[in-house]
Amino acid sequence: QVQLVESGGGLVQAGGSLSLSCTASGRTLSNYAMGWFRQAPGKEREFVAAINRNGLSTYYTDSVKGRFTISRDNAKNTVYLRMNSLKPEDTAVYYCAATSSRGIYYTVSDYDYWGQGTQVAVSS
Repeated sequence: QVQLVESGGGLVQAGGSLSLSCTASGRTLSNYAMGWFRQAPGKEREFVAAINRNGLSTYYTDSVKGRFTISRDNAKNTVYLRMNSLKPEDTAVYYCAATSSRGIYYTVSDYDYWGQGTQVAVSS
């Protein structure tokens, strides 16, 4: 079983940037496809970005394309989410997730393991 811990959240002004990290323990991260999701108050958890096991394929929800970048460093057992040009509507708790399935996935039910989340708040 893999344990995931997110870090890097915080408060930023609109137009600013943040970088989130998700560090895995218990298993080698290269055995997992990874994703980032977010959940705003009163809303369902939604997909943000995903990356396959070797990092060569990525996928983004339309609202973050061109602004967010997902990447991974399997040697460091870490997945990253670089967020640029942040908007108030990006405010949410951000979660990383892992699945042992091959490929790339963008629904909550595809993922088996979740971190505890990190808060991102964007002020206008």
